Amino acid sequence: MTNRMLHLVAISALGLGLQALDAQAAGSDWKRGRVYYQRVCTECHTAKAGGAIAPNGRTMAEWTAYLNADKHAKGKEPLKKYVSREYRASVKATNKAAEKYLEVPEDQLFEDIKAFMLKGAKDGDSPASCS
Repeated sequence: MTNRMLHLVAISALGLGLQALDAQAAGSDWKRGRVYYQRVCTECHTAKAGGAIAPNGRTMAEWTAYLNADKHAKGKEPLKKYVSREYRASVKATNKAAEKYLEVPEDQLFEDIKAFMLKGAKDGDSPASCS
């Protein structure tokens, strides 16, 4: 590799690391994000969308792009709909995690999930499956 290529790789890696730190620095709780993702997102994907989507199926950069785009169901609806208090209230009778985190602010819960996805990404600190 040339020095320029090494420099670009180093800058890219630093950027990804800063994104992960940014999620943690904002007071994100990746453990809460993990519970919500596994108990709400994964349950729905398994029941209605043909299967779970594991965090380790994408890289940190891919998850960051997906989460920032805020598009779910192939762009048909916003991803953040599924962390809204309205959504959590609608499924709380059958989903204990949605009920447990009903009062967590939407933006905070989304950042918690993002922290878990980045930590569990293919190139994250702890690549994670859905279980």
